[in-house]
Amino acid sequence: MGLPPLNPGLFNLAADHLWVSHCSEGPVPAASVRAIQDWLGRELRPWKVRWNEDAVGLPAAVRKACAQVIGAEAEDITLTPTTSSGLGAVAHGYPWRSGDEVLAPLGEFPSNIWPWKSLAARGVSFREVPLWEGHRAGAQALASTPPPPSVDPEAAILKALGIRTRVVALSWVRFQDGLKLDLGRLGAQLQDRGIHLVVDGIQGAGTALPDLTGVSAFATGGHKGLLAPQGQGFLWTAPTFRTTLAPQGTWLSVEACDDWSRPSTDHERDWVSDGRRLEPGVPSLLACTAFLASLQTLLEPGIPAIQAHVRSLQEAFLADLNALPDWKEEAERLRDLLDRDRLGPFLALHPGERGPASLQSLLDDGAERGIDATVREGYLRIAFHGWHQEADLARLRAWFSGTAN
Repeated sequence: MGLPPLNPGLFNLAADHLWVSHCSEGPVPAASVRAIQDWLGRELRPWKVRWNEDAVGLPAAVRKACAQVIGAEAEDITLTPTTSSGLGAVAHGYPWRSGDEVLAPLGEFPSNIWPWKSLAARGVSFREVPLWEGHRAGAQALASTPPPPSVDPEAAILKALGIRTRVVALSWVRFQDGLKLDLGRLGAQLQDRGIHLVVDGIQGAGTALPDLTGVSAFATGGHKGLLAPQGQGFLWTAPTFRTTLAPQGTWLSVEACDDWSRPSTDHERDWVSDGRRLEPGVPSLLACTAFLASLQTLLEPGIPAIQAHVRSLQEAFLADLNALPDWKEEAERLRDLLDRDRLGPFLALHPGERGPASLQSLLDDGAERGIDATVREGYLRIAFHGWHQEADLARLRAWFSGTAN
């Protein structure tokens, strides 16, 4: 397996803790913390904060880095505080007509539900579709069967399209069961039908490159796989789709906004056409300085190297799990999904006949061993990233087998 692409020394990771929960919260690199400290020191002396280099140059550098981590262009990036705010910019900027519909897979994270449900007063409906037989959510979430290796979520979505469907809103990687959807396949077919694909990308960004073919919008926060503090993310939009969205209406979204030789009260200006068109105002420069450092940490080895490393860790962990009789069936299900490129950076283990309550006991035992994992809606999530290494697999193996570390 070799050395991990991200040196564990880049983080302040305690030896007595194994963090396999970046699907909940990613560790922030030490460089990002130093960047914050440096910025705050300059804020104490505001004459040291420069307009062109900092207020303009820093967000521009962040947009460029954001584009690189998803394989896109900087002019298509909008800086937003969170995934929700990015999706909200799309939801409330789109030219809806009464009777239009948003279609989503059953069991989306709330960030990708409430921006669409808030459109009800404008006559826009929100409809969910199950992705496999036995798929449940809401009050019935714990009774759901897990996604089988034969799952075809794209077919289920395409079959469910209606004559009023204008947007399909979905997660690239689903937050509870870890299923990864084929954005390129969906985007191409939806584009042919004049339907927009809007993606919540937070569970995959930073560990893989998305296929944006036919995608209209891709939103993510920075605090999971992108390894940044809470409160800074971005929205990517396809240029032709972006022109259909109403601007946020901020002074930084118009042409020559920072040309101080022109009177600021001269509002005979056009909206810019690039991603700044949708920005909600001046971004937090404090958040941006940390975000940039986190993105540069990821870009040093490159996202493909991180993706390959995560895949090798998942394969090794599932091989260990397969050797345990209690987990053999689940390991085989997940390995089949992995072989079909259906999983993101975390493995979501379903308890089967043991029932969801059994996961809490396992989680508690893990916590006593210093292993920090998470449970969501009946799945135990084990998330790998670029800093994990073979010694971490040994700790996980001991945990699941019930042996001493």
